[in-house]
Amino acid sequence: MSKAADTTVARPLVTAIIDTFNHEAFIERALTSVLTQGLSERELEILVVDDGSTDRTPEILQQFSNRVRVVRKQNGGQASAFNIAIPLARGEIVAFLDGDDWWSERKLIRVIEAFQRDLTTGVVGHGFYEIDEVSGRSLAIVPDSQRQVSLRTPTDGINFRSLMSFFGTSRVAIRKRVLDLVGPIPPALVIEADEYMSTVAVARSNAVLIPEALTFYRLHTGNSYQFQDGDVRKIRIKSMVLNELSGALRRELPCNQLEDSVVTAVVKPIEVEATRLKLMCGGGMSWDAFKVERASIRLAYKHMPWKYRLFKGFVLALALILPPRLFYKLQQYYGKMNLRRFRRFTGEPVSREFLKAAEGNTYAKQ
Repeated sequence: MSKAADTTVARPLVTAIIDTFNHEAFIERALTSVLTQGLSERELEILVVDDGSTDRTPEILQQFSNRVRVVRKQNGGQASAFNIAIPLARGEIVAFLDGDDWWSERKLIRVIEAFQRDLTTGVVGHGFYEIDEVSGRSLAIVPDSQRQVSLRTPTDGINFRSLMSFFGTSRVAIRKRVLDLVGPIPPALVIEADEYMSTVAVARSNAVLIPEALTFYRLHTGNSYQFQDGDVRKIRIKSMVLNELSGALRRELPCNQLEDSVVTAVVKPIEVEATRLKLMCGGGMSWDAFKVERASIRLAYKHMPWKYRLFKGFVLALALILPPRLFYKLQQYYGKMNLRRFRRFTGEPVSREFLKAAEGNTYAKQ
């Protein structure tokens, strides 16, 4: 063997990419959860992109400098962080983690096993524990079964939308060769970059879902994606980003030889949600709210009992006669106060979601 071959650095099996911004309260746990996955330094490469943190996050990251490569950049959002980290990743598999989440033990082992069972699998996703930092409530959300996921037919596209939560940051791992085909993520996706990345990756290959909760996903007041407090600024940002996301996918997915009907099945729910968020902030007319809510019902459910149809008809009537902002305030109040318990006589619709959810404190045992 030549001297040059002797000095070649072995390629790691997995690269963990962690994106973080002002996560001083969370980043240590995120890093510890990656370091305790049971993989050696040769097998696991860890890259952290600090997106311009102004708190103690850089100081905490320094404590892990002997094991973690840190790239510090000016604040620019999730897409810019991924666009820096992905070209640097050397692993055959790239797994993603937000700096305010953490992984369960053996998460990477389970993901590696899924990739190794089928070498044509390009993407692996899985269930997660949703942890509400404010209320202390926990919810285990998992796929109803292990399943293959692709984007070949309109039905595949509809199913993929209902499963997208299992392919978000902290839940998704993608082969590096597939990531290289995805290419740069549109910089305007300061959030939702994971959705663009995962959708195009599935279009480029195929995916597998593991029916286990392997990630702990935090809901907290600093989370840019969540607006449980009705933060109008966050709602507007998300609406604008979803418009960018839908446009980017409309342009990119046909390049992967997807038929127009498949692209529409994937993108239409994003467009509906973007319009709904805009209406929440006072933009648009009552007729717009009616059209959005009608489209949302059609996208969400496979079947509705006749009594439930009457109930939804009443909701659509309210959307048609009330100003959109007032309608959505009433809708939020309905959810917050759990008023749905008073309409049990209507029966429950059959949704398109392939998931199971169980409330409790199961995460505390991990």
